[in-house]
Order: sequence, then structure tokens, then C-alpha cells
Amino acid sequence: IVVLLAALLCAAAAVASSWEDDNLHQHGGHKSGRCVRRCEDRPWHQRPRCLEQCREEEREKRQERSRHEADDRSGKGSSEDEREREQEEEKQKDRRPYVFDRRSFRRVVRSEQGSLRVLRPFDEVSRLLRGIRDYRVAVLEANPRSFVVPSHTDAHCICYVVEGEGVVTTIENGERRSYTIKQGHVFVAPAGAVTYLANTDGRKKLVITKILHTISVPGEFQ
Repeated sequence: IVVLLAALLCAAAAVASSWEDDNLHQHGGHKSGRCVRRCEDRPWHQRPRCLEQCREEEREKRQERSRHEADDRSGKGSSEDEREREQEEEKQKDRRPYVFDRRSFRRVVRSEQGSLRVLRPFDEVSRLLRGIRDYRVAVLEANPRSFVVPSHTDAHCICYVVEGEGVVTTIENGERRSYTIKQGHVFVAPAGAVTYLANTDGRKKLVITKILHTISVPGEFQ
């Protein structure tokens, strides 16, 4: 049994090595070579799958290059391909219009102390979401011991503290209110009210999810 297992291991290594040489010979590119060399650092039983992924990546790159070359040769073809891609993306969104990952958000503010990311208008995501087009979703992240400068928006805001703790202050009609907030708390910032906050935790980020109700142009706020 030991001899048989040793023979199988040698055969698997030989097949992987042979495929690697063929891959380098066929594609002869630095990127493909780097991918294959990365596979050499994997355990022997993971190498076949890793090499297969290298081959799939190279195939996808060749197809992408071919599409770009075809688009360069024909502007009309480029427009048609673009429309087809947009239609396909729209179909994908319609299949699951209620699922949003991190890539669905656009970063509108970013600094060393944190960021603000905003989800696209709902009616742009899917026709099924036109009923809530007046609403937007944003995520504020403030690093430990950071301060968010006073600001205001032309939209009513309901804020949910996802993580961390801090202090928030709102100024409306000359009246100032301050609150201590922590994970699970909800607070409201009316449209036009000046709001500023601070992350009082020295280790954790302060993460706040905002639901914005636009009041002028549906789905648009400043």
C-alpha cells in the first residue's frame, strides 16, 4: 500500500509539472507564469485545482482582450456590446434586487479618520424598487478617537449605530441637543439640522448606518 501511494504521489506531481510546462509554453506571459509559480507553493493535493484556476483566468483574459480589440475595430459593435452588457446586468439585478454588498456603495467622502459610503438610488438598481425611490442608504465609519465636523443635509436622517460608541450633537432652530450613543441605538437628524459627532472609543470604529428621506429631488440629497 505504501509503495502504491508513493507511486500515485509521483504520478500526480509529474502531471502537475507537465501541465505547468505546457501552460507556460502556450501562454508564455509573465502573469500566467506568476500564477503557476504561486501554485508551486501550495500543498501537492491543491496544485491541480490551483493550476486549473490559472488556466481559467488566462482564458478569461484572452476573451476580454478579444472583446476590446473587436470594440476598437467597430464603434457600432462597441455600442451594441455595451447595450448587451447593460441588459445582462439589469437582468442579474432583477433576479436579486434586494441584496447589496459593499461594492454596491459609492464612497463620497474619505480621509485618514474615516469615510462615508452611499448606496445608489433604489430606482436605478431595479424597477421593483421604484416605490422607495425617495430613500437612500449611507454608511458612516469613524476611526477611534476621531471627530466628524459639523454638517447638514437636505434630507431627514434616521441613524442606527451598528458598532462602537460616541457622542452626537444636533443643532436645530438654535437649540442644541447632545446624546451618548452606542451599538443598537437609533437617533434622528432632521433635514437642515447641523449634526456633528465624536467616536469616544479608543479601539473600535464607530459605524453608523443612515436611512435618508430626500425632500426635494427624489433620491437626491446634498
